[in-house]
Amino acid sequence: MVVETLTPRKHRTARRESPCWEGYWQGLPEAVSRVYADLVDTKREIRDFLTSRRARITPEQAGLRSYGSRRVPGLRREEVAVLAGVSVPYYTRLERGDMNGVSQNVLEALARALELDDAERAHLFDLARAAQPAIARPRRRRAKQRVRPEIQWTLDAITGAAAFVGNARLDVLAANELGRALFSELYAAPARPINNARFVFLDPRAETFYGDWERVAGECVAILRWAAGRDPHDRDLSDLVGELATQSEAFRTRWAAHDVRFHNTGVKQFHHPVVGELSLSYNRLDLAADHGLTIFTYAAEPGSRSEEALNLLGSWAAAAYHTESASSTDPR
Repeated sequence: MVVETLTPRKHRTARRESPCWEGYWQGLPEAVSRVYADLVDTKREIRDFLTSRRARITPEQAGLRSYGSRRVPGLRREEVAVLAGVSVPYYTRLERGDMNGVSQNVLEALARALELDDAERAHLFDLARAAQPAIARPRRRRAKQRVRPEIQWTLDAITGAAAFVGNARLDVLAANELGRALFSELYAAPARPINNARFVFLDPRAETFYGDWERVAGECVAILRWAAGRDPHDRDLSDLVGELATQSEAFRTRWAAHDVRFHNTGVKQFHHPVVGELSLSYNRLDLAADHGLTIFTYAAEPGSRSEEALNLLGSWAAAAYHTESASSTDPR
């Protein structure tokens, strides 16, 4: 294997000095927050989500007979009402965003009628919960999420895989040594916490770093959309989405699709600037004692070329640590 002849220190310095890092890590202008305010309107979210879900199902797929010309793709409102076992006026009210008092049985019937997957079903229930007047509240900023020392110890004890702690906004709050090495392109930015969505949509290096950028971009948006449904009043999240929506057409296009998904397990392809191609399996481990925080691990298949590259990346990270430690203690 040929490894790029770039020292760890020079690698990070080059990234910090690159002009493409400038600007988008700054604080979000107040005007952007105002632009995004409408995007977190729960009634609009419900309307657009239900409309987009019925638009993707044909009458034939739903076992219905198609009749008459159709101005829009997918099912008509009355067809969804029939499939869900509710009246057309009642479904129309729901699709307009008025879910006040809607029952769990009706939501389950809607989920079946619209053939929602687990993530979409959970999103529908989250939107219905957020629409109830009893919990309506203004947007607010969450208290700063902190990673307990015990969690960092746990990360550091994971030596054969890259691991980090993240939240629903795709912030990376802590990592082990191999995790910092794997995501060195993100850590090159000066702002903290680093954020994967900002990197994916606002840094041109992302399309090289992620071997399947299109899929990763779709996943990022779907995760943020799911998080917004769970907590539409999270100002930090709405500010992030507003920032991305105003600066990235690729983000805006995907956000308008109203797709949601869980991010629990799968395989990701990386093109790392130091060790090249990596195919790593990731798994999510929710921290029960730390609401909203999750450990993600990235591991390679034993005996694979990716395991060899990951081990080499670990050696590179260790060399970086010892080089910096020696420099910091140099009396000169």
